[in-house]
Amino acid sequence: MNGFVLADSGPVIPNFGRGSSCVRDNHTFCWSWVKQHWSDTLGPALVQHIVLTLVAVGIGFAIAIACAFFAHRYGWFERPFGTFAGILYTIPSLALFQLLVPISGFSRLTVQIALVSYTLLILFRNTLAGLRSVPEDTREAARGMGLSARQMLWKVELPLAVPAIIAGLRVATVMVISLATIASFIIDEGLGSPIFHALQSDFNTELIAAGTLAVLLAITADGLLLLAQRLITPWARTRRA
Repeated sequence: MNGFVLADSGPVIPNFGRGSSCVRDNHTFCWSWVKQHWSDTLGPALVQHIVLTLVAVGIGFAIAIACAFFAHRYGWFERPFGTFAGILYTIPSLALFQLLVPISGFSRLTVQIALVSYTLLILFRNTLAGLRSVPEDTREAARGMGLSARQMLWKVELPLAVPAIIAGLRVATVMVISLATIASFIIDEGLGSPIFHALQSDFNTELIAAGTLAVLLAITADGLLLLAQRLITPWARTRRA
């Protein structure tokens, strides 16, 4: 009965089936359960978590960098957008999910709106700070070479802002990976699904396995972005050397 048995007039007791003694006795960690349920539980949840993260960070980055470019050119835009993004960032995640459910329902759209909202402030501020950190003498040299404002943005300011932008992406990505586990309250997807199922059934192995995957995913994503930064900005390594 969905993995549970009912005791007479008693609580719901997890039914761990006919697995190994490790699983039946609910030991701290059972590798046999992980191997047995990778393809039907952990693997799909990991893929769903990656997709949720990529979509949220991708949309958030597109919105934030466009707004940062606009604010870099028209300074008055920084305060209203920064205030708006800051308000979204301060709303507790569960509260934001609850506020969105009456509007967009229990759907991926609800989850993505919430996740994207939390990326905007970090990505916007880091991108804008990176663009504004370009030395003035570098800008003067670019103007002396005859570069227009648009050419200066794409050929000078944006490349020099890459470290700050990727630093923001690293923070936003790790944050989204963390918050996406809470999204299981709305949709039964991602690593939050096996985590909450394990909490309800008090099954140690599923909880540890799913939690460990979430941590490893965050570490891997952060490492890949750091590697991308080093590949994109070879001059930064040369300068440090």
